[in-house]
Amino acid sequence: MGNALTFLYGKCCKPTTTDDSLGPHGVSAATVGVSALAHDLFNFEITSQVPEGLGRYVQSSRKAQANWYRKILEAWKQAKPPPQTAEEASRLVTDILKRNQKADVEGLLSFYGLPLSHTLVEVTVEAPVSLPEGILFEFQTLPVDPKAVADGDTITVYVSTSEPVVSSSVPREVNLAAVQRAKAREKRNYPKADELHQKIIDSGYRVLNIENEEVLARKFRIRLR
Repeated sequence: MGNALTFLYGKCCKPTTTDDSLGPHGVSAATVGVSALAHDLFNFEITSQVPEGLGRYVQSSRKAQANWYRKILEAWKQAKPPPQTAEEASRLVTDILKRNQKADVEGLLSFYGLPLSHTLVEVTVEAPVSLPEGILFEFQTLPVDPKAVADGDTITVYVSTSEPVVSSSVPREVNLAAVQRAKAREKRNYPKADELHQKIIDSGYRVLNIENEEVLARKFRIRLR
């Protein structure tokens, strides 16, 4: 087993009792998808078996799936450093499987709750910006509808799932519903697309049309005072 993959698996998945921010399996919301993929790659190298539930998310055969994991495993082991965020893992998978069917690639990403390729933004190196005292993080909202400030006390905003603070916590079923909705719209099956969108909305997300591009976004209610 490559050191890079072994290190990441151990780092993300080893149980711990010293950090309250970590979940019951020793992973945080920001690394759960990455560690799950690392775990499955680790298992694949030993058993040559792909995850049982993957077939519900992709269309290709298990033989094809095994070929994907073989390629991803090799790329993961060669990456220095290996992916440690959901965005990094998503970029690696997307790049390795760029010649495969889009539905399969997005299905694989959705299986691990990783951001879809069209939501990823170009990585740029910028000087770190210090936040004012008392501010823990900031995120960029999508354009705000004036009607969202109904009572003057709270405001409804949406944040693209490409934002790091949001992307790693998008439920798999929401990503899957977004993929299935896009397919339904391509086939002009609008009733099915509307049904899937309602499922997304009920989960606290929405697909918004921003400058003629559909964006999966998470809903937030923010108090103004």
